[in-house]
Parts: sequence; structure tokens; C-alpha cells
Amino acid sequence: MQKGMHTDTERCVRAVQSKDARFDGWFFTAVLTTRIYCRPSCPAVPPKPANMTFYPSAAGCQQAGFRACKRCRPDTSPGSPEWNQRADLVARAMRLIADGVVDREGVPGLAVRLGYSTRQVERQLLAELGAGPLALARAQRAQTARLLIETTALPMADIAFAAGFSSIRTFNDTVREVFALSPSELRSRVPRGNAGAVTPGVLTLRLPFRAPLNPDNLFGHLAATAVPGVEEWRDGAYRRTLRLPYGHGIVALTPNPDHIACRLTLSDLRDLTVAISRCRRMLDLDADPVAIDDQLRTDPVLAPLVAKAPGRRVPRTVDEAEFAVRAVLGQQVSTAAARTHAARLVTAHGDPVDDPEGGLTHLFPSPEQLAALDPESLAMPRTRRTTFTTLVGQLADGSLNLGVEGDWTETRARLLALPGFGPWTADVIAMRALGDPDAFLPTDLGIRKAAQELGLPSTPAALTARAAAWRPWRAYAVQYLWATDSHPINFLPV
Repeated sequence: MQKGMHTDTERCVRAVQSKDARFDGWFFTAVLTTRIYCRPSCPAVPPKPANMTFYPSAAGCQQAGFRACKRCRPDTSPGSPEWNQRADLVARAMRLIADGVVDREGVPGLAVRLGYSTRQVERQLLAELGAGPLALARAQRAQTARLLIETTALPMADIAFAAGFSSIRTFNDTVREVFALSPSELRSRVPRGNAGAVTPGVLTLRLPFRAPLNPDNLFGHLAATAVPGVEEWRDGAYRRTLRLPYGHGIVALTPNPDHIACRLTLSDLRDLTVAISRCRRMLDLDADPVAIDDQLRTDPVLAPLVAKAPGRRVPRTVDEAEFAVRAVLGQQVSTAAARTHAARLVTAHGDPVDDPEGGLTHLFPSPEQLAALDPESLAMPRTRRTTFTTLVGQLADGSLNLGVEGDWTETRARLLALPGFGPWTADVIAMRALGDPDAFLPTDLGIRKAAQELGLPSTPAALTARAAAWRPWRAYAVQYLWATDSHPINFLPV
């Protein structure tokens, strides 16, 4: 699958006729006769090829006057994998829009973060996606509104503002235009008993993904490295606190065969879209596992590992700055020691939160909070203390930005320029915080051990040369290599 797939009409038609769910989110099918748009896997009888046209985004379909199919619900497709595997302007813009930047800061704020003019950003998005940043944000608001309408008992006025609409009238008009139903009609279609919880601020929803998804290393890694007070594994779910733009939240994520069950408790419902986006990003749910595994299978050494447990994802993070701090705390110490260091910081400097279920007590401290602490209070060697204070200082004053809009290569170079930052620390941050799908860890002890056991070169330079065939998916190759070990990160907790 490749950039601009919607322009390959023949391939798109074949995907629609075979109802291939792997292509959901890659493109959308707009039907000229009915003025409805669908996901490729729509269960309805496929239209004639002459009546199909294809768009790269739901917003593009809406801009062209098409409304969402009531049967296949294209607005609930997994996101396009392109935005997490590319580092160009359009991909960085899409990551920011998903994180709610247009709703909070407007298009000028989006452009400033990207370092381009507003006109340039709008022109590139329109050219590739058939919709500008306002239309893309509007489509996202409509999706959030539908989710709230169908999964909560909130009044419509509360939903309108929680979804990011500036007025109830705009909310009503947008919902009618996108779904061809009024908000109350949408709610009336939900089967009784499925209308969602009435507990204020608590939402239960399903996060879709492209199959296959192997949860073992994904949730195993998050659980094994969980920082007490901030994260825990409980009753088959990974739970953690979230620092969000308007407040805070607690999320519980449970792996199921066809979706991830998500239970969110939010102090401010305006954070819903951002919370969902960050959880999807942490679990790498928009990845295209078929394309990734097909590439890695071409290597005879990796092929048996992929065949044994296909669909491995890269465990990422909901907070890039938090992960960078934890990466420094984990330098040259065990997983248990790193958790202990982080837990001390959380208890001393994190904001307390109230968890109705108990277990979670704090938000992870912000860079500003960590930059204000006394360096002498840190129980670590002086050189690592310098690494820590330099990192949090630059994160706090904005001279180092690890946000989703960052350029991976440039950010990695800036990290390597910090005292105490070697290739392993920079690369693990690139892989798990920045989201670079091609980040590689040739100096990692677990990788070198796996390489030796599998008959791969074990020196960093030779292994890097050998891994060139795995590009652009080396971060996923890392997951398969790590999984050859019996470390707890590779297994779902019992």
C-alpha cells in the first residue's frame, strides 16, 4: 500500500468488490448515485465501478457533498497508517489535527507549529486529502459528537461543546449534513441498554484496529514497565493517568480479538478526542500489520518469528516528554530500578488524582515541575543527573520539542547533542515517543542477544547493515527480535 492509493482506481475497485477490511482508513468510496460514502469493507452490495469515486479522507468526501453510510459507519474506520509512517508536512499536520490543535489554536496555530505559512499548509492538505485543516477538524468533531451521542446520556448541548463545536446550531447542522440524521435520531437508533454509562465523565467505547494484532508484547511491555501510581495492570486491563489540554483523565484499555475496549474517565469532556488519539497512538492501532509483516517475512531469519506471532505493534506513549524522562532514568539500570526512580519522582512532584477504583494516584510530573526540583535530591550518578536536568530544562523552556509535529531526523540529532545521550537513548525515544517506524536499536543488549542466537551479525555496525532490508519497518523488527527472549515485556500479565 502506498501514498495516494485513492488515485489507483483499479486497485480500489478490487478492494471494494472483495470487501477487504485491510484497506479501511486508507481510502473511502463515494457512490455517485446515492451520494453516500463508505469504507472499502462495507457489507452492502458494491456499486458499479462507473458509480464509484475515491477519496483519501472522510473530510474530502464530506467536502464533496457525500454523507456517511449508516451501515458500515466509515467514520469509525481505523486511521490511515500513512500519518504515522511519514514525516512530511501533510503527515505531521494530520497528527496535530488528530491531537486537537486546530480546535484549540486554530489554523494559524497549526501553521506556527509546523513552521509553514497558513496558505502553504492549507494548499498541501487540500491537494493530497481533498480538504483543508478546518474541514478535517470538522470531520473529527462530527465523529466525536457521534461517539458521545451513542455512548452517553449527556444532553445534546453538553455534547456539542465537548466535541469542539462553537455553537449548538453548528453542531446540529454538521451532524445532519455528515450523517443525514439529526442528533436525536442518531441516539434513537442505539439499541436500548447500549446507550452508555450515565456516570459523569465516564465513557466506554471500542477502538478499532487492522488485524492481526498481537497484544502480548504491546500490553506486556506497558505493564512490565508501569510506573506505580501512574500505571497499573488490573483485571486484564492496562490503566494509566493522562495529562490532557483541559484537565486530566484515567484510561483502562483491554485487548479483545476484534477491538480494544476503552474506558475513559475525564475531568473535562473536551479532552475526549485528544485522549482517544493519544491512546490509539500509544497502542499503534493505525499501523498496517499486513504491509509490515509482508516486508519482514522476506528475510528468512525473521520469517519464522513473524509466522509464529504476526501483528506485533510498537508500544508507544501518551506523553513524549514523559517517555524521554523515563528513558534517561532507565539508562544502564534494570527495568525494576527504572520504575523505582520514576515512582519516587511521581510521589514527590506529580499532581495527585482521584481514582475511583484505587491504584492510580498521580499524573507523571510535567517538565516544568521536574525542572524546578533540586538536582541534589536525585538519587543517581552525577553524570546522569546532568543528563536529566539538561533534558527537563530544555523540554520546559521549549528549546527541545518532542511533539507529534516534530521532524524525526532533526529531533534525533538534537537529542544526540545533549550530554549523556548516546544512540540507544536517542533511538528508543525515536521509536517509542516520536513514533518513527524505522527507528532501530543495534546497541540494545536484548537485540544483540537475539541476533547472536538467530545467527545474525551481533556487532552494531554489521547488524545495522544487515537490517537495511527491513526498512522502513525496523522498529517492528525490533519487537520480533525482543520477543525471542523470556523477559516479562513479551507476555500479557496473568
